[in-house]
Amino acid sequence: MAAPGSALVVERHARVYRRTWRGSVISTFLNPILYLLAMGLGLGSLVDDGGGSIQLDIPYLNFLAPGLLAAATMMTAAGESLYPVMAGMKWSKSYHDALATPISTRNLVAGHFGWVTVRILFTSVVFTGMMVAFGAIEIGTALLVIPPSVLGGLAFAGPVSAYAAQLENETGLAALFRFVITPLFLFSGTFYPIEVLPDWMEPIAFVTPLWHSVETTRAVALGIDTTWAPIFHYGVMVAFLLVGAVIADRFFHKRLVV
Repeated sequence: MAAPGSALVVERHARVYRRTWRGSVISTFLNPILYLLAMGLGLGSLVDDGGGSIQLDIPYLNFLAPGLLAAATMMTAAGESLYPVMAGMKWSKSYHDALATPISTRNLVAGHFGWVTVRILFTSVVFTGMMVAFGAIEIGTALLVIPPSVLGGLAFAGPVSAYAAQLENETGLAALFRFVITPLFLFSGTFYPIEVLPDWMEPIAFVTPLWHSVETTRAVALGIDTTWAPIFHYGVMVAFLLVGAVIADRFFHKRLVV
């Protein structure tokens, strides 16, 4: 059965993480503090004074924090779906070892997504805790923003895992962060409404999973309406996840079995 095999893959990831968790302390705990301090309070004081082109009816910290939460889950999902997949395929060859047992490639993919979900959920919980500490959100609302932010992260896990599974060398890993993840972080509504972007860039933002994640997470956090119907935003993220997972499953099988 698929479920027990996938659970074993998740357990394996958890056992490895138990020995390597110190390497993620900074990104998980310190990054939210630094971003909320520097961008939310530091830059936010200038934005709130009305000295720039961004005019908001709420404190900039409250506007920024949900966007940073969505971006943090994207970063976590991308990080967990790039180098670990390449390691399993090429460096440590742990995927090959697993396939010597009754575990299948589908178990590997499902277990991978299960572990990414755990990591994204942990990131989201920690980040929302920091948001509460900074006064950017109430505790009750903080619990509500976790599901859309987690779904937004999973929307990246699908296509990023598929991308990593077909790479022959590691140069493509850094390229994805440099030319895809970082631009999305900057231009998908995290720091400012996309309406301030040039007209030709707005449609590009519309088709990115991060913008939909930012929209839904911010709408829940602030109690405002999304740009489009919520079901459409969630549908786009689910589509990215499912299509990416199907392609990843095929690439895993092609790379490891065929």
